Order: sequence, then C-alpha cells, then structure tokens
Amino acid sequence: MEMFFEGLEIEWDWSVSTNLLVGSNSSFKLQPLLFNGGQDWELIFEAPSTSDSFIKLVAFLADPIACRLLDPIGIQKSNGAWRNAHATFYGDMGGGETMQGACGYGNLHEQGYGLETAAISTALFNNGLTCGACFELKCRPGGHYTCLPNSGTIKITATNFCPPNYTKTVDIWCNPPQEHFDLSLYMFTKIAPYRAGVINVRYRRVLCQKQGGVRFQLNGNPYWLIVLPFNVGGAGDVVGVNIKGSSTGWLKMSKNWGQNWETGTVFVGQSLSFQVTTSDSRTLQFDNVVPSSWQFGQTFEGKRNF
Repeated sequence: MEMFFEGLEIEWDWSVSTNLLVGSNSSFKLQPLLFNGGQDWELIFEAPSTSDSFIKLVAFLADPIACRLLDPIGIQKSNGAWRNAHATFYGDMGGGETMQGACGYGNLHEQGYGLETAAISTALFNNGLTCGACFELKCRPGGHYTCLPNSGTIKITATNFCPPNYTKTVDIWCNPPQEHFDLSLYMFTKIAPYRAGVINVRYRRVLCQKQGGVRFQLNGNPYWLIVLPFNVGGAGDVVGVNIKGSSTGWLKMSKNWGQNWETGTVFVGQSLSFQVTTSDSRTLQFDNVVPSSWQFGQTFEGKRNF
C-alpha cells in the first residue's frame, strides 16, 4: 500500500538529514523525504497497517530531539495537499510572452507544453528545480470577483519564474513567502473572468501526463555541452542528469540554469546516453538516445517516460 502524508509542518536541520524513520510495531525503515515544491516535502512509504504506521510516525516526529511537530498529520492515498495561493495572468490568448523563460524551455507549443503553463513565484520556483512540475488549480471565491460557474480545475506545468519586486509594497504577489501562479491568459480565463486580474486559488502537486518519451535538446559548443531534458512525465521536475558517451563512463552533469544541465567534457562524435532523476527519486536510463552524428541545436526523443 503506497501512501504519503500531507499537512506536515516541521522544523528540521536539512544539513543534517532529509530522512525520517517510519514503520509498524514490528519494524522500522529509514525513508527519504522527497521535495514537493516550495518548502513542501513528502514521504512515500509502504504501510502494512495505516493505524500502526500513523501512531509510530507521530511518536517519532513528536520527539523534540528530531524535530518539532507543529500541525497534525493526516495520511491519504491521493495527490498532494490542497494549499491556498493567488493567481494572475500574463501574455495574450495565443501565449505571447509565455514562451522561453527562466526554466530554459523554448517554443512551448513545439515542446508539448502549449498554453497549459504558468510562471511561479520564488517560494515555489526553488532556483529552477521545480521547472517541469505539474499543478492542479481551482478558483477560490473571494474579493471583488466571481469564479466562473462550474469551472472545475485546470492543470498546468511550471515553465517560467515570476520574479519578486522588492521596490513595491502592493501587488507583491511573487515576493517571498507568497505562493503564486502567473498563468497564461488562456488558462486563467478557464476558471475566472479576464477582468478579475488577481484571484484566490487552491492548488496541489499532481503527476505530469506527457505524450511520447522524454526529449533532450543539445546546445552549447564543442567544449561546453548544455542538455535540456523536457516533456518529462511523472513528477516532472528533474533534479539530476548523468551523461555517458560511447567512449566514456557515466559522468554527473551540473545544473546551469532552469532545467539546463551542463558538462565541460567533449562529446562531439560520440553517441550519448542519459540517466534522468526526478524529484520523487525515480531514475530512467536512456541508452544511445543520441546518435554519434548529432549537431548542436538538435532534439532527440527517448522511448520511455516517467
């Protein structure tokens, strides 16, 4: 039974550990906390008994030596917890101004993201590591506007950064610690009227549903290779990339900016393989996804996705 808890707020020294001990009355196992956007972390574990694991988990977390429990914990077999945030829009109905951006993606139509996108605030962006993550939003009534009737929910991919403005004292939606989504106009008007401008929303992390395999765009020069993995399903946000040429072993790539990953190793003339790790600690390997005849600026699609 795969479960995760939500609604947990703890004080923790992340430089010491990102693991928690959980288990039933009969056994315990150290499990990693997984990044879930902003300051949210989630724990996925196998629970033989919901009540047993719940009691033991609370007892461990309540130990002041480990951390301080601020809010009650609930265990649910669902997507992430719903949280409050705000949303605005930018660009036009065709997606003008939403292309490119701080995540490193290019033409969002060609890359499969389309208009179902948003720029996210500092609290959610996590220095670009949240790029590619997917969220579900619904309008929350309040203020001087009315949500569109029966608007339901929308799902978007984080493809850009909504930068803070520390010179202003009003309309500081993207300043820390605000959790904010700057939606494409097309998506905004699916849940609220254009004239609303700024709306209250509820949001949660969800799995990304993508068509086809993970894609790899190659940029840079012979001495500096930049790889952009995109169209990533599952958790969506990539936290690690390894590369292997036909004449090398596996090498760890460094994050440059957004979802661009770099290496100074010369790979020209070699076929390339990749290992991609997402924020839920899942890793997929793409063997020889790039042929030895590759050129800078080209994109190659793997046969697998998360």
